[in-house]
Amino acid sequence: MNKLKDLQFLEVKNKKMQLPAFLPDATLGFVRGVSSNDLLKCGIEGVVVNIYHLLHGELINKIKEKKGIGNYMKFPGIIISDSGGFQVMSLIHDNPQNGKINDDGATFLYNNKKTHLTPEKSVELQLSIGSDVVMCLDDCTYPDSSLEEQNISVKRTVEWAGRCKKEFLKLTKDMKANEKPLLFGIIQGGNNLDLRKKCADALKEIEFDGYAFGGWPVSQEGNFLNDILKYVAELMPENKPRYAMGVGRPEDIVACVGFGYDMFDCVIPTREARNNRLYSFKSNFFGFGLRKLKNNKKFYEYIRIRNLKYKTDKKPISKNCDCFACSNRNFTREQIYKMFKERDKEAIRLATIHNLRFYTKLMERLRNQ
Repeated sequence: MNKLKDLQFLEVKNKKMQLPAFLPDATLGFVRGVSSNDLLKCGIEGVVVNIYHLLHGELINKIKEKKGIGNYMKFPGIIISDSGGFQVMSLIHDNPQNGKINDDGATFLYNNKKTHLTPEKSVELQLSIGSDVVMCLDDCTYPDSSLEEQNISVKRTVEWAGRCKKEFLKLTKDMKANEKPLLFGIIQGGNNLDLRKKCADALKEIEFDGYAFGGWPVSQEGNFLNDILKYVAELMPENKPRYAMGVGRPEDIVACVGFGYDMFDCVIPTREARNNRLYSFKSNFFGFGLRKLKNNKKFYEYIRIRNLKYKTDKKPISKNCDCFACSNRNFTREQIYKMFKERDKEAIRLATIHNLRFYTKLMERLRNQ
């Protein structure tokens, strides 16, 4: 159990998700390579979609026609909708020709399409698709962005959060308690501790159902920002869910659970599955508690399944895995190697199922401290 608080579940709209939880990215309303039924069999209880990409891909009306994102995905679990704030950084801050940002909101000019998002529009769109957890639109920055940029980001993020909360209350005021989604605020401030605190204090004053670490969780040199993540977790209310957005390496998740975070999302396990990089627990993983896991970052290893040494390997991907690919020796390394070499789509499905099951097994271990 988490020492900082006793949150065992995230509950919303008659749904319940065990904490801590890893949520794969279903950016456009699906997780690449697998079905929603595959997700459930892996133990996945929640996913993250992206409102900017759904809007840009002209999928909002299609989702409404299906009466919500859950029906559209055929997924009964909890669905979080990212607000589009990360795209403010990745598309506009990185490449100003892709749009502009001001205190009103962000206008994206990308792939010959113009997409405009304000805090109000982002909330309205997220509610319109039936999201279970609505994220505030924020001005996302890199950790090492200039102090001037971070100051502007925090100011906008707080102002936008207030506008998001106001719009959220207006649009949900007639909803019954069991129909109402949750609204999360996102803490920005980069590497500046004073700005992180300033942002967190202002968001707590507005009051949200949960709080998230915002911004890139690694430095420009690729180092995980342990100190910043830990500090931001300490700024969040202990009785509310704490979401470490974009955190996805197994050892980083373990560290963040120790800091007090409950929720994680990242493209890492699914993207690496498509690139034939599979995870495997080492046998001595079993019985590890949180403290021992934190002190042993080598509790897992990678299998590059397209490596020639697996061409005639009759073993499953991992003897320590109970996923569909590994259990009952349904598929051998040799078979999956051949599938990848032949560009068989089933290879990506099996690899993705395996990696996601690795992550859910890790979450199960971290829950049962």
